[in-house]
Amino acid sequence: NLLVAKCLRYTLYLLLIIWVFTCTVTRDMDLTAITLCIASCGIILLIPTLFINVFNVKKRYVNYIVVTCTSIVTFILSSFLSNLASPMLLFPLLLASIYYDRVLILYSTLLNTISILGSSMLAVKLSFFKNDPLVANFETALIGSALPKILIMIFMSIIAYFIVLRNSSMLQEMFMYSNQLKTSQEEVIMSFADICESKSRATGEHVRRVSKYMRILAEASGFASDYTDKVCTASMLHDIGKLMIPEEILNKPERLNKDEYAIMRNHVLYGEALLHNANGDIMNMARTLALQHHERWDGKGYLGMKGEEVAYISRLMALADVFDALSAARCYKEEWSLEDTYTEIVNSSGTQFDPQVVDLFVKNYDKFVEVFNQIPDTQKREDEVISVD
Repeated sequence: NLLVAKCLRYTLYLLLIIWVFTCTVTRDMDLTAITLCIASCGIILLIPTLFINVFNVKKRYVNYIVVTCTSIVTFILSSFLSNLASPMLLFPLLLASIYYDRVLILYSTLLNTISILGSSMLAVKLSFFKNDPLVANFETALIGSALPKILIMIFMSIIAYFIVLRNSSMLQEMFMYSNQLKTSQEEVIMSFADICESKSRATGEHVRRVSKYMRILAEASGFASDYTDKVCTASMLHDIGKLMIPEEILNKPERLNKDEYAIMRNHVLYGEALLHNANGDIMNMARTLALQHHERWDGKGYLGMKGEEVAYISRLMALADVFDALSAARCYKEEWSLEDTYTEIVNSSGTQFDPQVVDLFVKNYDKFVEVFNQIPDTQKREDEVISVD
């Protein structure tokens, strides 16, 4: 749609050129009528642009609005400018081809055929070029003007139909391969995340919950669905640097001493190093999240980054990670209640967390609670079963 809207904007420039050309070359013509003709075409072309750029409509009917409006424009131009507007007759077909929709190709062909036939007849009476032999009377307009155009249109439509048919099959195969690759990548990332969590005697539920929390915040931030998916997948690797931390430090039940805490803080650097040579959008995001997820808004985090020096997705990650760390049990602490966790995060707005991110959290807190209840810790469930037995 964005590509089509761009084409329509360029067409407005073309209409302006046509207006200047007709006004300059043919001084004996009615300039008011020419101006009204061109202006009406411009207004019609703005209709699909409004749907696409202003209202941001993504429904399939927008495709048909685009083809219908461009067909009306070619009808008007062909009626008044006669054969000067002939190249425009292929424009609706071109836009229909961009959508890779065979039904839309057939729809465009039908509209164009009607447009050619009708405009050729009307050009006999309305054409600005009275000396054009092809519109001297209805017979010449039908045989000399309309019929060749219709034959060319049908021929080009058949070519466009089979090109779209072939390319659609190729695109479908590419999408299937892309989805398979994406699924495989997510499975590999999830496996690494599980290994990382199991080393710290935690379960993969932490990774899954944090990914869900990230999705809530990413969607609330207005990210595109594809970008949101990448952020959520990348978030699973935020603690991958813990693979390099000794288990006696990771699983120490007491408070870490100064030296142990210094070693633990290095897991953000280890994570960035482990992902340093990985390529692709997801891995680039994962590297950023691994490095920055312990940064604070006030600059008192692990690396001393503050405010907008920290990537926005890392600011989302910081809140999601802390929410899960507080609300879930760890080897060194009991879980906090959801109410206490909520209060702590809200009170940390402007200090530990970006106030904008905290606002998103507050507005979507119910969704956080829903995820928390849907994915409880496996270890906690196992303990409950043992106690019942």
